[in-house]
Amino acid sequence: MVGPTASDVPPTMPVKIFSAGVAACVADVITFPLDTAKVRLQIQGECQTSRAIRYKGVLGTVTTLAKTEGPMKLYSGLPAGLQRQISFASLRIGLYDTVQEFFSTGKQTTASLGSKIAAGLTTGGVAVFIGQPTEVVKVRLQAQSHLHGLKPRYTGTYNAYRIIATTEGLTGLWKGTTPNLTRNVIINCTELVTYDLMKEALVKKKLLADLYLPSCDSDPGTSLCLCASNS
Repeated sequence: MVGPTASDVPPTMPVKIFSAGVAACVADVITFPLDTAKVRLQIQGECQTSRAIRYKGVLGTVTTLAKTEGPMKLYSGLPAGLQRQISFASLRIGLYDTVQEFFSTGKQTTASLGSKIAAGLTTGGVAVFIGQPTEVVKVRLQAQSHLHGLKPRYTGTYNAYRIIATTEGLTGLWKGTTPNLTRNVIINCTELVTYDLMKEALVKKKLLADLYLPSCDSDPGTSLCLCASNS
């Protein structure tokens, strides 16, 4: 009997984690200016001086930032952003299937909705707690501006880690964990569970091929192969 081909074997957990991290980093590089614009709009109003620049809308904020502080300012904090994706997205997505299998251990049927939700909540929570320091540094770097007449507090990513840890304590790197945790576990659970359920529905309706179905070479006795041989 011929063994299963490479396409029949599901990816291992390290492969899933690596793939999720790389995909998230690519997406972050492309969308980072929008993230910077979001942070600037969120903190608008903190500086009450007459010299404070007003941002209007997403595209207006991106344009204003590029004109007043230079195009590279749109990518301020990108290293921390990539570190966040490596420690956050890679875990919340890459570990989802493995954790789902853990919650489904001993069950004869496929993973239940409860197992999927539990996996989404678990991976989302773990990823947020581990990646929170990178989130704090990313936002601090995106928010700081030299237009207020003050010397920037942070000169770089690792400088920001050091200053926050020494002046605010290690717990300073985990500021905002509770709201971020609440937000992201809901997003992670909804996102991954919905994707999982939709994929199962599409496969059952034969609108999407399941890459992990056994091939006729690896298991010629499967019902799919028998049907094909009798047709």
